[in-house]
Amino acid sequence: MVQKLDQKLPVANEYLLLSGGVREGVVDMDLDELGIYNRGSDYDMAFTLLVPALKLHDRNQPVTLDMRHSALGHSWLSLRLFDDGTINRWRDCCTLTDHLNGTTNYFFSPTLVADWFHEAVGLVLAELQRKPQRGTPRVERVERHSTMLSMILGVGSSRMLYDIVPVVSFKGWPAVAQSWLMENHFWDGKITEEEVISGFYLLPACSASGCQENEWRLSFARSEVQLKKCISPGLMQAYQACKAIVVKLLAQPTGISPYYLRSIMLWACDRLPASYLSQEDYAAHFLLGLIDDLQHCLVNKTCPNYFIPQCNMLEHLCDETTIFHARKLALVRSDPVEHLRSIIEQAKAANRLTQEMQRRGSSSGLPSPLADPSSVDHQQPDDRLAKKLQQLVTENPGKSISVFINPDDVTRPHFRIDDKFF
Repeated sequence: MVQKLDQKLPVANEYLLLSGGVREGVVDMDLDELGIYNRGSDYDMAFTLLVPALKLHDRNQPVTLDMRHSALGHSWLSLRLFDDGTINRWRDCCTLTDHLNGTTNYFFSPTLVADWFHEAVGLVLAELQRKPQRGTPRVERVERHSTMLSMILGVGSSRMLYDIVPVVSFKGWPAVAQSWLMENHFWDGKITEEEVISGFYLLPACSASGCQENEWRLSFARSEVQLKKCISPGLMQAYQACKAIVVKLLAQPTGISPYYLRSIMLWACDRLPASYLSQEDYAAHFLLGLIDDLQHCLVNKTCPNYFIPQCNMLEHLCDETTIFHARKLALVRSDPVEHLRSIIEQAKAANRLTQEMQRRGSSSGLPSPLADPSSVDHQQPDDRLAKKLQQLVTENPGKSISVFINPDDVTRPHFRIDDKFF
C-alpha cells in the first residue's frame, strides 16, 4: 500500500525479514534513540524488516561509495548512480549540492527518507481505518524512533513487533570491504564466496561525528545470515545467552549494542580452531570466552567491525563509559550462573505474561487503539500468519528468509528461504 501511494518504492521489491528486533542487535543502529520494548508486556515475537527504498542491483563490479565526508563504515549516497526517473521521484528526499561547473548533485538523505516513510505509513493506516481490509492484522501501536518505525501488529492472539527500517539495497560488494575477502575465514569451504558477497545495505544511521542528514551506515545483514549457517550450535547457544546478558545489563538505556557481540563472535570463529568450536558440550566455555572477549574490547575501547576491520565500532565512546560497562561485565564474569538464572527467570516471566494475556483475550478481543470501533467486526482473529512466520524462523536457523508482497493483494505474502518459495 505504501508502494502504491506515490510509486516511490521499487515495484518488484524484496524485503529482508530478520528474526529479532533492532534492540537485540540484529542490525547496527544506535540503541539510545530506539525506546524500550519488553517481551511479554509489549509483544510476543520480534522481527526486523529491511525495506529497500532504492535498489542498485545491476552491477557486478565492486561498488565504490562516496566516503569523502564520512567516518569509516559510513557513506553519503549520490543519486547520480541512478536514472532521471529515480532522481525525480526522490528529489524531495535529497539534500542538494551545487558545483562550480553548474551541475547539481542530489544526496539521498536518510532523515528525509525516514520522514517520508513515516508519513506514508501514517496515510496508509488512516486509509485502512476508513476502509478496513479482511485479513489485515490489527495495528496496535506505531512509534517512530529516529529513522526507524516500530509497529506492533495483533494477529489473532499474538502481538508481533516489527522494527521497519528503510534502507538502500546493493548487489555486489563495497570496495571498502574488498581487502577482507583476501583473508582466510572460518567459512572458507563451507559456503561459497558468492553467497557471502551477494549484497549489502545502507542503513539510515550516522556516525558520532557525521552529518545526520546525509550519512548512511554500511550493513552486511544478508552476509551475516549466510555466515550463521557455519557457526556451531554450541557457540550459537552461548552467543544467545551472552546477548541476553548484554541486552539486560549493558544496552539499556544507552551503551553497548548487542551488535558488537556479533562481530566479536565472528572474529572468534576466525581465530579459534574449528575442532574446538565444534565441541557440542563446550557451550559454557564459549560463553565465558565471549564475556572475556567483550571485556577485553571494552577495556581497550576497540571492537573492529568484522567486515571492515579498520572500523573501530567503540571509537565514539568515552573512556568513562567503556570502563563503567567493563566493571559491570566483571560482575557477570565473577558469577555467570546467577546472571544466567536471572535471564532465564525473566524469559519465563515474559512467557507467563504472554499466556495470561492470551487467555484473557486482551490481544484478540479488544479493538486496536488505532482502529475505528465500527471496523472491529471486520478484523477476524487469525493466527495463521504468526504461526507460519514462527515456524519458518525456527525450522530454518541461519537461512535467509525474504518476503515478497504483491501490492495488489497484500493478503497473500510469499516467503523465500534461500532459493525455495513458500
